[in-house]
Amino acid sequence: MRGPKPASSPAPVADTAIFIERIEGAVRADGPLAGRTVAVKGNIDVAGHRTTAGCPSFGTVATRSAVCVRALEEAGAVVTGITNMDQFATGLVGTRSPYGVCPNAHWPGLISGGSSSGSAVAVARGLVDLGLGTDTAGSGRVPAAANGIVGFKPTRGWVSNAGSVPACASLDCVSMFARTVDEAWLAVQVMAGFDSDDPWSRIAIDVPAVAEPRIGGVDEPFDLEPFLAAGRLLYGGAFVAERYAAVGAFIESHRGEVDDVVASIILAARDIPAWQLARDRTELERLRQCTLSTWDSFDVIAVPTVPSLPTIAEVQADPIIRNIELGIYTTFANLLDLCALTVPVGPATADRPPPSITLLAPAWHDATLVTAAHRVMRDTPAILRTQ
Repeated sequence: MRGPKPASSPAPVADTAIFIERIEGAVRADGPLAGRTVAVKGNIDVAGHRTTAGCPSFGTVATRSAVCVRALEEAGAVVTGITNMDQFATGLVGTRSPYGVCPNAHWPGLISGGSSSGSAVAVARGLVDLGLGTDTAGSGRVPAAANGIVGFKPTRGWVSNAGSVPACASLDCVSMFARTVDEAWLAVQVMAGFDSDDPWSRIAIDVPAVAEPRIGGVDEPFDLEPFLAAGRLLYGGAFVAERYAAVGAFIESHRGEVDDVVASIILAARDIPAWQLARDRTELERLRQCTLSTWDSFDVIAVPTVPSLPTIAEVQADPIIRNIELGIYTTFANLLDLCALTVPVGPATADRPPPSITLLAPAWHDATLVTAAHRVMRDTPAILRTQ
């Protein structure tokens, strides 16, 4: 079933800077996703089209679509566009692109979120049914919150990353935007499966859904600090060196074609010593151990998706700090091997999208997230009690 567009009072903004390229495709009538249209983030291969990762001179024309794209097409979906993004998937803001600042779907002046900005906006605007994104630090969740839709980041390695430009290869996830939880969940299941061509792919563990999940932050408070401390390691530690490994050489030789903020983040990682990565991995394991008792008490935890949603002007005035703030509740998920589902839980206003929360659970508990999402969207908790 397809969901409605989120309510909003302002007139919709123009389509400019949502798509890098539009694609003509005939709607198919067979398969579980028959009739659905899909927008694909610009760092994911679509056969016959250049995979730019938000940099026009980067990449080549793909001879074959990414595994996730092929799976959606085989299920009946049709790709109708390649979407704008924060360049090289480095940012949570939607402003770091030579194709232009991607506008918010319904609330002009606010950021659209990143890095999967165009895919989220295309879904929220009703231009497509589904939007493919990637999520390393929150790129499949922050844009969902900014545009009042659903964002699903499945268990890391369940959906193949083969055919996508890596940001941090050991942490990257393909993500899905939709207007309903059920649509996002169906699309994730269609894409899921072990892929021997992806070194980070994993064989799924069958974990039955919990029928009545107990939700930390809704039913009772929980200690969020070790989660947040783990998240600070993503950009504050050595893990960012993976971004340099992925695209650093290109940026070194094409400096003038790369967004200044993106280049500064990735090039700064060039000289991170190996001992720091070893130290940070040990610290991450210590923090993971500190979070384990949470799962003795709860099946799922709930956090705000973002602490607040800045304007485009605020991000441009202070791009690093605003980006860090946006990732407070998202950056720890992949480091701690959690799956995540972002959902709107209240009404939109004339100048703001609906409140948004993200539900998180240990790897392979994706189905329980869906059950929990239906509950919180029905009950619309007024306060998230985290401490």
